[in-house]
Amino acid sequence: MATIKEIKTQLLSVYTLDDPLLVGLSEDPRTGVQRLIKHKQKEINQLRLKEEAFQARFTLERELWSNGIDLVAGIDEVGRGCLAGPVVTASVVLDETFDLIDVNDSKQLSSELREELYAKILTEAVSVGIGVCSNQKIDEVNILNATKLAMREAGSNLNVTPQHLLIDAVNAPIEIPKTVMFKGDSKSISIAAASIVAKVYRDHLMRSYAALYPGYGFDKNVGYGTKQHIEGLKTYGVTPIHRQTFEPVPEFLIK
Repeated sequence: MATIKEIKTQLLSVYTLDDPLLVGLSEDPRTGVQRLIKHKQKEINQLRLKEEAFQARFTLERELWSNGIDLVAGIDEVGRGCLAGPVVTASVVLDETFDLIDVNDSKQLSSELREELYAKILTEAVSVGIGVCSNQKIDEVNILNATKLAMREAGSNLNVTPQHLLIDAVNAPIEIPKTVMFKGDSKSISIAAASIVAKVYRDHLMRSYAALYPGYGFDKNVGYGTKQHIEGLKTYGVTPIHRQTFEPVPEFLIK
């Protein structure tokens, strides 16, 4: 009879509830074995739900593909509410082979998982484009228009020409058929992938700014108005990457 430790190792290769090993172990009277079975069943069910949710986020893309629209780009932005740094957008084109089931709204993922998925998306995607609109441009044209400009740039930086766009919330001025939706990063796998790429790309950028402008906590708050960031403004003043039209930044400008 296999030991509980051996059974635990064997269960690592079990992926379905009807696996003969799992079914056979249901007759094992040992409490430790039954505990392992319950844990494995829960794990399998959680994976099944994750897979189902992943497939549901592919619905919009599959509908377009079925109508002969092969190149579908998801577009999302990050950094609209920050006091410092640019707004960053990403455009991502995927195909039916894309299989990263953890890809979801970037805000629901840990920073470690976002970093891991970022690298994999860049490898697996058909194409990825980045758009960046500076804090100076944000001050000049306002954040909504700056976001639209960055989205257009992200689309133009793809190495393919999309036939349809799936965009989260913002109706970007791109002359391509588009579907604009709220909470798109939870409805479309392409938008979710774009949200991850935009978030990680901008986080990396803000970490580099943290080295240039210490004291504001840019490596932690990525430009949002945290207590540390406001204290930095009080102590050191406004940097070249601050948005001077965003409150309370004007309070700290040299008169």
